Amino acid sequence: MKVNILAVGDVVGKKGIEFLEDRLSVFKKQKDIRFTVVNGENANVIGITPRQADAIFSAGADVITLGNHTWTRKELQPYLDANDRILRPANFAPQCPGRGYGVYETPFGRVCVINLLGRYTLDSNTDNPFVAVSAILEDVESDIILVDMHAEGTSERCAMGYFLDGRAGAVWGTHTHVQTSDARVLPNGTGYISDVGMTGPAESVIGIQPEQSIGKFLGDPPRRYEEAQGPAKMECAIFEIDSETGKCAGAEAVRLT
Repeated sequence: MKVNILAVGDVVGKKGIEFLEDRLSVFKKQKDIRFTVVNGENANVIGITPRQADAIFSAGADVITLGNHTWTRKELQPYLDANDRILRPANFAPQCPGRGYGVYETPFGRVCVINLLGRYTLDSNTDNPFVAVSAILEDVESDIILVDMHAEGTSERCAMGYFLDGRAGAVWGTHTHVQTSDARVLPNGTGYISDVGMTGPAESVIGIQPEQSIGKFLGDPPRRYEEAQGPAKMECAIFEIDSETGKCAGAEAVRLT
């Protein structure tokens, strides 16, 4: 049985959440999406609150993944322990709240979602994501394995794709907010894209007001990031996965405006 899995790029601010609320449900019906993973770590521009996570779930996410801004909002920490459908990177220290992966029962079998954080330039105190995911795969029994590799370096994300080729149904990158053109199926049957993109203000610098981002590069004093205004977009990828083999038959990048 082949099923369509949707990976939605980093949701940025109020605009990103509103776009999901307005468009995600209809899009899922149009594309016969059976399982949806949304990266939500920028729903508050930096970080995410429990209320924002609830809104993303209500809009149609089955699982929310996070990244390097996981700990920005302290009120999220109890929520991470209470809700097994929101994941923080698995290679954070084990004493951190929440969990880095989950196995979810669906009509087409068990789906395992793993959230990882890259180490290149992110200056995060994390374990090696390659070692961490290997340990998880040794313990997990699942029909389909999905991996959100939240990382700065395209090389690190691409390396993870090949590292998991044949062991995961799909591996996708998040964090840089710019959709890449390399959606494909790797030689051993893993769907891959280096970055699924961003869900939020279309006329922006990765979700932020262009003037503010320009000012930062010109040397303006630091200030809190402000979400750009205007029309929004949703960038994502669809992976067609055989639930019997766990292999990917097709990968497609999509942008909705």
